Amino acid sequence: LWKYFCFIKVQMPALSPTMEEGNIIKWLKKEGEAVAAGDALCEIETDKAVVTLESNDDGVMAKILMDEGSRNVRLGTLIALMVEEGQDWKQVEIPPPEAAAPSAASPATHAAAAPVVPPAVSSPPPPPKPATSGPLRLSPAARHILDTNGLDPKLATPTGPRGLITKEDALNLLKKFPAPKATPAMTATAVPSPVPITATAPPPPPPGSRPNIPPLSVPGKPGAPGTFTEIPASNVRRVIAQRLTQSKTTIPHAYASVDCDMAAVMHLRKDLAKEQIKVSVNDFIIKAAAVTLKEMPEVNVTWSGDGPRALDSIHISIAVATDKGLITPIIKNAANKGVQEISANAKALAQKARDGKLLPEEYQGGSFSISNLGMFGISGFSAVINPPQACILAVGTSRAELRLCEDDQTLRTQQLMRVTLSSDGRLVDDELASRFLDKFRANLEQPRRMALA
Repeated sequence: LWKYFCFIKVQMPALSPTMEEGNIIKWLKKEGEAVAAGDALCEIETDKAVVTLESNDDGVMAKILMDEGSRNVRLGTLIALMVEEGQDWKQVEIPPPEAAAPSAASPATHAAAAPVVPPAVSSPPPPPKPATSGPLRLSPAARHILDTNGLDPKLATPTGPRGLITKEDALNLLKKFPAPKATPAMTATAVPSPVPITATAPPPPPPGSRPNIPPLSVPGKPGAPGTFTEIPASNVRRVIAQRLTQSKTTIPHAYASVDCDMAAVMHLRKDLAKEQIKVSVNDFIIKAAAVTLKEMPEVNVTWSGDGPRALDSIHISIAVATDKGLITPIIKNAANKGVQEISANAKALAQKARDGKLLPEEYQGGSFSISNLGMFGISGFSAVINPPQACILAVGTSRAELRLCEDDQTLRTQQLMRVTLSSDGRLVDDELASRFLDKFRANLEQPRRMALA
């Protein structure tokens, strides 16, 4: 939001570091309705989730320029106009196109306009002089973004009422400095830089004016060889495709597997169920991975452009399948939580992910990922690393198997589960990956040894 003469322009903001365009799901304010700073204006679907856009100013909603259902609206595009209190909102004139939708090739003329992703450069620009002086006022979201990314609040240009630094101001600053120098406060929640798009695509049509075009089919008899139907890709699917391609083409993947005996976990789950404590196998897996990372901090690292970064917190990303694609909400500080708390966190985050209501801080900044397909009967698989993380653990289903007991040389039935670690060879070599899996298996097979409180 930013003022232009007597207008307050509402533009498509950058609501996530990788966002390039958004879809307007629902307007929460009507034309002629009063708006106070902090009020929800509309719901916007980003490349990750549905996020509520809040107003930074007091005023009146004068004109909605992008209707509900508008898709692929580029950053910085004018989506609504507000006027200051006391002005006649019915007399608002829509600005000319060049003012309503500034070109991405030219820089924004106002400090609070939504940022345009700059082209890649060989070195970051020199830091500007602090734009603010005196006591700083930050919104909670802005403070979180600046603190977790190690950015100086004085470099942000405040656009909120009475000099308030808003979330959008913080995201604007993050766009300018996507890779600040690592500090202990930010290493555990470093946000990955936007993935460069290597494939060229035709320019999008004007935002909001895209017609409903039926799926494209090549000429020919339906079902004949060579025919196909083109399915439009959602924002989430496009980002997933970009990140998977980046991961597989730039990260040297190495794989190692191990079988874990799940008997002790199964027995403990039954004991907890008698006390009305319901936890899943995946909750124990998350806890075991977090404890193992605490015992082996050399695996709790990420890769930056300059090399490895050791993290001082353990945040476990869990893969959740949604209708729009895969997303990885984060169990924060998992090593310090009991299995019951991990279970509650995982259920709440999974539901928010399926509803598209995750906040950026709930899916950005994980240090280790877990993907579990055991509930689908998959015996074992290898997963793709989620950059800049070093590892991802792929979990298969458990199976009954006869094995020779080394103690008394008798055959016993064991409930075995196969896990496969995909590791970044630049950070975790084969020997380190093998030791991690061995310690992970020991922790999982002795769940009572892990803290359950």
